[in-house]
Amino acid sequence: MKKNTRGSLIWLRLTRFTNQSNLLSNEFLKKFDLTTAQFDVLMQISNYEPLTQNELAKKVTVTQGGISRMLARLEKDGLIERKQDWKTKSISLTKKGSDKLNHAFEDQLAFQSSFFDECLTEDEQKTLYMLMSRVQKNSEKKMGGE
Repeated sequence: MKKNTRGSLIWLRLTRFTNQSNLLSNEFLKKFDLTTAQFDVLMQISNYEPLTQNELAKKVTVTQGGISRMLARLEKDGLIERKQDWKTKSISLTKKGSDKLNHAFEDQLAFQSSFFDECLTEDEQKTLYMLMSRVQKNSEKKMGGE
């Protein structure tokens, strides 16, 4: 077996961290009756509403099939509404969805920040953010600028 490259080890660490962070966030968000994916979807809708399902799918880490099922559930729970405008269906938060997101937002922000605040200095966080931004922009180029 060949020796791993530094890049592959970084990728493995990022993948493991993302998985662990999502598992911990799912547990944390249970008190708000949300999953990490639902929180992300509600955040994206809140930031960009109204938007189409395709636009939303490009902004989140949920598959196209998964997003359809999730939106159906969020609509059934009264957190979002979908309005048909000729051929386009736009998605927006309802008051109930906005209230739920606002209720969870500060706690989730503090929880996510704790992963970094507990073990990195402010300067280290700035450096990590700058480096990860550069890596993400490079991956976006490889995807054709999406």
